[in-house]
Amino acid sequence: MKETQEKPTGLPENAFRPLKPGEKYEPLMSPGKTYPEVNLWSVTWGLVMAVIFSAAAAYLGLKVGQVFEAAIPIAIIAVGISSATKRKGALGENVMIQSIGACSGVIVAGAIFTLPALYILQEKYPEMTVNFMQMFISSLLGGVLGILFLIPFRKYFVKDKHGEYPFPEATASTQVLVSGEKGGDQAKPLLIAGLVGGIYDFIVGTFGWWNENFTSRICGWGETIADKFKLVFKINTGAAVLGLGYIVGLKYAAIICAGSLVVWWVIVPGISLFWGDQVLNAWNPDITMAVKDMSPELIFKEYAKSIGIGGIAMAGIIGIVRSWGIIKSAVSLAANEMKGKKTEESVERTQKDLSMKIIAFGSLFTLLLVVLFFYFDVMQGNLLHTIVAILLVAGISFLFTTVAANAIAIVGTNPVSGMTLMTLILASVIMVAVGLKGATGMVASLVMGGVVCTALSMAGGFITDLKIGYWLGSTPKKQESWKFLGTLVSAATVGGVIMVLNDSYGFTSGQLAAPQANAMAAVIDPLMNGVGAPWLLYGIGAALALVLTFCKVPALAFALGMFIPLELNLPLLVGGAINWYVTSRSKDEAVNTARGEKGTLLASGFIAGGALMGVVSAIMRYCNINLIHEEWLSNPMSELVSLIVYLLLIAYLVKASMKLKK
Repeated sequence: MKETQEKPTGLPENAFRPLKPGEKYEPLMSPGKTYPEVNLWSVTWGLVMAVIFSAAAAYLGLKVGQVFEAAIPIAIIAVGISSATKRKGALGENVMIQSIGACSGVIVAGAIFTLPALYILQEKYPEMTVNFMQMFISSLLGGVLGILFLIPFRKYFVKDKHGEYPFPEATASTQVLVSGEKGGDQAKPLLIAGLVGGIYDFIVGTFGWWNENFTSRICGWGETIADKFKLVFKINTGAAVLGLGYIVGLKYAAIICAGSLVVWWVIVPGISLFWGDQVLNAWNPDITMAVKDMSPELIFKEYAKSIGIGGIAMAGIIGIVRSWGIIKSAVSLAANEMKGKKTEESVERTQKDLSMKIIAFGSLFTLLLVVLFFYFDVMQGNLLHTIVAILLVAGISFLFTTVAANAIAIVGTNPVSGMTLMTLILASVIMVAVGLKGATGMVASLVMGGVVCTALSMAGGFITDLKIGYWLGSTPKKQESWKFLGTLVSAATVGGVIMVLNDSYGFTSGQLAAPQANAMAAVIDPLMNGVGAPWLLYGIGAALALVLTFCKVPALAFALGMFIPLELNLPLLVGGAINWYVTSRSKDEAVNTARGEKGTLLASGFIAGGALMGVVSAIMRYCNINLIHEEWLSNPMSELVSLIVYLLLIAYLVKASMKLKK
C-alpha cells in the first residue's frame, strides 16, 4: 500500500443519495491507499480540542441548558490549523482531530443532564455524598460503553443505509473538511455562508439586536389566545437551525413538525379544556395552580412533554424489535470470533472495525468495572442492589444505542434527556421496589442515569464521526481506537468543571440554570419518597407511537417533534421547504441536483458559523461579558425585527442556492 497525498476533488455525486443496484460509493481517500491519520499532530490537537470544548460546552450547557455541537467548530479549527501550517494531505489527520475532540460535546451532554442534580439534591439532603470520582468514573464508563455498543452497528447505519438518512451534523462537518482540502469553488460559498450564519447568530446571542424567537404573543390578540385557549405560535429565527432544517429535508422535517403541532395545538389546549379547573399534581406535588391558570409553555413542560417521552420510549422499543436481526447478527459475529472462527478473509481499509473479540471482552470488562464502581461506591456494599443496577444500565444502554444513533441520523438531535428521564424513572421505581430509598437511592439512580445518559450520548455522537469517516475514506478502526483516549480526557475535564462551577456559583443560585439537572432532581425526589410517575401520559405517548407505526409513519421522528420545543421544530419545516423549492424549480434534473448540492453547502455554512459563534458566546459568558439589552428583547418590536431579518436570511439561502455558474 502506497501512502498518497493527492488533493481531493470533492465528494462524489452519489454521496447523499441511495445507491442504484450494483453501484458502489467511492470515498475521497481511496480504500486501496493509506493516508496520514493517527500521528502526534492529530492526537495532540484532538486532545487539546477535547479539553477546551469540554470546558466551554459544560459552562454554556449549565448556564443556558443548551450544549453546542462541538464536531463542526472543531472541524473548522482543524482545517484552519492545517491550512495555516501548510500541511499536505491533512484530510485524514483532520478527521482524527475532529473525532477525538468531538468527545467533548457528547460527554458534556451526558454529564450535565444528570450529575449536577447530585449537588442540587445535596442541599436538601446533606447526608448525600458527592465527589469528583463519581462524576469522572460514571462519565468515563458510560462513554466507553457507548463506543463499544455502537461499533457493531456502524456498518448498518453508515454503509447499508447510505443515502437513506440525512445525517445533518455529519454533512456539515464533512463539507467543512472537504472545502478545506479542495479550496476554490467549494470553499468560497461555504465560507460566505459561514460568515453570514455566524455573524447573524452572534448578533442575536451576544448583542440581542433582535429576538431569537418570533411568537404569536407579539400582539394583544396573540396574548389573549395564548392565555384563554392555550394556543401559541413560536419559531426560532436562528441561521443554524434553518440550515439544519435544509439538510434534514422536507419529509422528515414535516413528520417532526407534525408531532410538535399535535402537542402544542391539540394536546396542550385539550388538557386545558378538559382538566382546566383541576390541580394535576399527582406526580409533582410542587404544582399548586389549576391547569387553566398555566401558560401553554408550562402545560407542555409539566404534562404534554411526558407524552413525547412515552412516544420516544415506545418508538425506541419498536426500533429495537425491528433491528433485532442486526443486534442478533452483531452478537453472533462476536460469538463466532470468540470461538476462533474466521469471518471475512479480507476487509478493505475503509471498512475495518475493531475486532468483535475486542468489543465483546472490552464490553464485559467495562461492565465489570461498572459493577465494582456500583458495589463499593454507590450501593455501599449491597449485592442485590448492585445486580439490579447493572442489569438496568447494561440493558438500557445496549438496547437504546440504536435509538440514539437513529435519532442523530434523522434530525441531528439526540433525545438523550428524554431517554435518560425514562431511565431515571424506571431505575427509581425498581430500586425502591428492591428496598433502596431516600438519599442513597437518589445518588444510585442519578449515577446510573449518568452512565446511561453518557453511553447514549456517545453512541449518538460517535455515529456522526463514523459517517464523516465513511464519506471521506478514513479507517474506522483508528477512529474507534483513539475515541477512548478522547473520552478519558473529556470525562476528567467535565468532572472538574462541574465541581468548580458548583463551588463558584452553585446550581440553585440562578446564575447557572442547569435546567435538565434540575428537572431530573425534581422527578427523582418524589419517586424516591413514594410519589408516582406520570404513567398515564407515558402510556398515551406509547400508544400513539404504536398507531403511527401501524400507519407507516416514522414514530421516532414524530415523537422527537413532541418532545423538542415548538420553536426549534418549525424552522426545520422552513428549511425543508426551502430544500424542496430549490430542487424542484427546473425541468432539468441535473440543474435541480446542482442547486440542491449548493444549498447543502450553504446550509452547512449556516450550521458551522452558528456553532463556532456558540463557542465564542460561551467564552464571553464565562468572562461575564453581557452586551444584551434585556429591555429591548422584552419589547414586541424585537420580535418583528426578528421576523424581517429571518425573511431576508431565507431569501439569501434561496437565491444563493439557485444561482449556478453556467
